[in-house]
Amino acid sequence: MNPIIKEITASQVKKDRPPFKVGDGVRVHTKVREGDKERVQIFAGVVIALKGSGIHETFTVRRISYGEGVERVFPVNSPNVERIEIEKESEPMRARLYYLRDRQGKAAMAVKRKAYDEKAEAPAAASA
Repeated sequence: MNPIIKEITASQVKKDRPPFKVGDGVRVHTKVREGDKERVQIFAGVVIALKGSGIHETFTVRRISYGEGVERVFPVNSPNVERIEIEKESEPMRARLYYLRDRQGKAAMAVKRKAYDEKAEAPAAASA
């Protein structure tokens, strides 16, 4: 990237971005303006793609709403994205999860859950 453009856009890049990745379940809080009022709307789903870098970075979130797949692309550094919460972490096997578009039902949101340390879970299993 051109160093001049990088210098100009450096002040507009958000520093407090949570470390989410493809496959994670997220809740995106966006500002919605309706007339002279402003409110926060939440869009929850699975991140299926991360694209771009710097000021142009975007991510795509997919969810199932009333049996229909809905995808929305969010710019990471947009002032309209108030915050991003990570609901569940996962271990995807690919860079983009476009194959979820062809699935139906529960399989459409199925991504391999992140496995935690066996040492940390061993005492809980022994006491049960």
